[in-house]
Amino acid sequence: MIFDEFVLKSLIRPVQDFPEPGVVFRDITPLFQSPRALRMTIDSFIQRYIESDVSHIAVLDARGFLIGSIVAYELNKPLVLFRKRGKLPADVLVETYKTEYGEATLEVHADSLSEGDRVLIFDDLIATGGTLLAAASLIRRMGASVHEAAAIIDLPELGGSRKLQDAGIPTFNLIAFSLDEK
Repeated sequence: MIFDEFVLKSLIRPVQDFPEPGVVFRDITPLFQSPRALRMTIDSFIQRYIESDVSHIAVLDARGFLIGSIVAYELNKPLVLFRKRGKLPADVLVETYKTEYGEATLEVHADSLSEGDRVLIFDDLIATGGTLLAAASLIRRMGASVHEAAAIIDLPELGGSRKLQDAGIPTFNLIAFSLDEK
């Protein structure tokens, strides 16, 4: 299936003033209601990573789980969950970071990765980059390395992709929105 940026963009619902006034939230849930768009999205990621040396797929709570878990299945790679505080039952590593709305905490099971693992991180969107940078920090603390940070959407004006690249983490996204784009 050929990637169609227009189709994908048309299925990302802009929600004004969510989660706070002045913010346009990019809702990916309509994408999952279109089998064609979901297949196009997954196929695009599969084609990018099928011959890579990635050993694990890391997914960020919660929307990163949706795409990343399908990609992990298709590539036959182990899935590593990065969750919000208090959601994982065993020993965890913890990273607190700043978000565009305040502060948050990310956790991962301490035994999820090992030295030499090469990890692809998935989230739905790259905004300020805080969550992805926190995941990268946790990955490195386990002795693994980050292959790339991937997302469906990039909001380049918020600077997250630039921060990730400045930290030595390549990024990949399927589409980008300007902050004023409807």
